[in-house]
Amino acid sequence: MLEGGSVRKQTVEIEAAGALLAGTLTRPDVDGRRPAALLVNGSGPIDRDSAMPGLALGLGPALAVALADEDCVVLRYDKRGVGSSQGDYLGTGFHDECRDAAAALAALRAHPAVDPERVFVVGHSTGAVVAANLVRAVRPPAGYVLLAGAAQPGDQVMAWQSERIAATLPRLLRPLGPVLVRRQARERDRIRRSTADRHDRMPRSRLTDRWLREYLAHDPRPDLAAIDRPVLAITGGKDVQVDPADVPRIGRLVTGQFDGELPTDLTHLLRRDCGPPGLWRYRGQLRRPIDDWVIRRVVAWARIRLAN
Repeated sequence: MLEGGSVRKQTVEIEAAGALLAGTLTRPDVDGRRPAALLVNGSGPIDRDSAMPGLALGLGPALAVALADEDCVVLRYDKRGVGSSQGDYLGTGFHDECRDAAAALAALRAHPAVDPERVFVVGHSTGAVVAANLVRAVRPPAGYVLLAGAAQPGDQVMAWQSERIAATLPRLLRPLGPVLVRRQARERDRIRRSTADRHDRMPRSRLTDRWLREYLAHDPRPDLAAIDRPVLAITGGKDVQVDPADVPRIGRLVTGQFDGELPTDLTHLLRRDCGPPGLWRYRGQLRRPIDDWVIRRVVAWARIRLAN
């Protein structure tokens, strides 16, 4: 912890292809270069606070304060076309998000408060898949924290997700599960055949055909296999969007120092829930903050893996 120190917050701009992305840099109020973390959020129009309409995850602020208290700089940003960032969210694909994350990583490294050799990335959900893709950056991260991250191609992730959500519906709705699975399979087939990028009348909270088409075709395994830096992977046993078995799969793929965690009651929203798993329980979970153990585990990992 910083002794007598405080935390500074400043607004920053990230030069990405065709747009300026807006973000917040949180850092300890001390001189000298410090280790740093880049936060990459999951799918949808998510801002720097890990929030979008109907879902306020809150990972960004919680992680920024905790890491800054431990002498670490944190950069989090509004996605393209979201919040104060320029660009068109509905015209942004999965590959665009990967390029934007690489631009944010380069901007963080270039900041005078940051030690460019000790910059790591924290990704949540599909943000963890984007984080793993940063191994392809000109200068890859010094470490990777993958929260609810997948180790399978996008089409397999979404097929598993459909089956798992159907199986965890409330008892009275469970007979509708097979209908849901078939409908989702047809939708994935439609998206693969689609050549459209966006629909002008679609809700801003929806993922576009282009984003989904690119994600369905993306295989994170080659990226993971190329990672030779420390990795922390955490997926909860009650995650219904990413297979918890992907944690050991990640461990078998990466060649760097690996730490894997499978907390029994943790959900995709990084909250503990003593009830049965299920998407239908998300609203209640969001009334509680991010599980403190998750934040403490990330901080402890960073302290050890990125020590001088």
